[in-house]
Amino acid sequence: MKLLWVIRRTILWALIAGAPLASCGVIEDDKTLQELNVNSRYTVESIQVLGLHRDGLHGGGSYYKERTSSALRADLDKIVGEKLDHSALERLAARVKQELLASDVAIKISRGNEPEHVIVDFEVTRSHEQDFDLNVAKFLYDSREGWTGEGGATTSFKGNALTFDVLSDSNTLIERNSGIQATFERKHLGTERLGLRFEFDSYHDQWNPATLAAAPSSMIYRNRDAFTPEATVAIAAPVDLDLGVSFARFRPSAPEVGPDGAVLAAKTESSNAVVSTLRYRRRWGSEHDRREQSLNGSYSFRTATSLLGTDQNYTRHFARLNYIFRHARSFVETTFLAGRITGRAPLFDRFELGDSTTLRGWSKFDLDPLGGSRVIHGSIDYRYRFFQVFYDRGAIWDRPQDRDAKQSIGTGFKVERFQLAVAFPIRGGHAEPILYAGMNF
Repeated sequence: MKLLWVIRRTILWALIAGAPLASCGVIEDDKTLQELNVNSRYTVESIQVLGLHRDGLHGGGSYYKERTSSALRADLDKIVGEKLDHSALERLAARVKQELLASDVAIKISRGNEPEHVIVDFEVTRSHEQDFDLNVAKFLYDSREGWTGEGGATTSFKGNALTFDVLSDSNTLIERNSGIQATFERKHLGTERLGLRFEFDSYHDQWNPATLAAAPSSMIYRNRDAFTPEATVAIAAPVDLDLGVSFARFRPSAPEVGPDGAVLAAKTESSNAVVSTLRYRRRWGSEHDRREQSLNGSYSFRTATSLLGTDQNYTRHFARLNYIFRHARSFVETTFLAGRITGRAPLFDRFELGDSTTLRGWSKFDLDPLGGSRVIHGSIDYRYRFFQVFYDRGAIWDRPQDRDAKQSIGTGFKVERFQLAVAFPIRGGHAEPILYAGMNF
């Protein structure tokens, strides 16, 4: 009887000691936990996104990581080292399912290598392999400048992506550039911290009468080609750096005239530059939370030097900062940008204001038909559900005495990526509003 009492007491203590993990169950081996146990004593040791490749082999984390957004990857990384939170894992699983177009994402938890640590795996069941994708990157109507459109196709194979775009854009630059863009990208080159990208552009350019009237004939070109090889280095989770070289060729539309008055063939000019962009991206919360914030900043540097055989030496600095705060159905977005050019840059590299995102309501050709070498701009947008109001203020100039700050206001509706808005320049006398409609990513 005494022995039976000792056995019963031993079994009772074993049950009490094992209670915290008893609810997790076991699948296949004693290290896999079947059920999620929301218990603050467990710390997440590591997290992975796993699944099956098209050939039936089990896919590692890098295979799916390269197909998710940087914001999602950052939020996945933030889970590591935190206490186990079932609701947070479910929200992340929903985002993984949406971005990877998966039919299902299962959350699997197993014991970690350290005491009271667990390993979290999101196991993806693919609905189909997304090897080919058609997309519309931009489709916008401006009542002053007309239509802008950009669309293309992307095919992915063995960690590589090849994109071919067709566009006609009157919104981004001083000229309307119509043509093609072809991009080859390798996101991971031996390591997840290094990527490689090659882009080739070929455009036919059209000009507004105001620009043709203000510009010397030597500045106007009809065709422009560019080739840009670039490497991307992931410095840390929120910071990455692009570094490369851009080779541009363009031919002025007006032919040269020789000393004897003879008309010569138009000379092809080059603008070859070292290019670099430093980016910072940070996000707090997600679309599933009541409160969400994001901060995106970038600084780009471009210097065209005679060491690369360029015809014009110049240096271009440009910085941009964007902050978004959402609380329930209210959104506040603020954007600031500033730029400076030293030397004589071609028109495609000069700054402009007065488009669908800066000094909305003003025409870029009323502000400066040749663009400027100095620019500063700030805006604030407020949106409640679909209704939107915004205010812009900025200036573009070459000489200090020409600096003149302009303002504009506007209102409209925005549903995800589609926007319908009307903007008014703030100035004395008659103000003609500009209507914007479409998608501008």
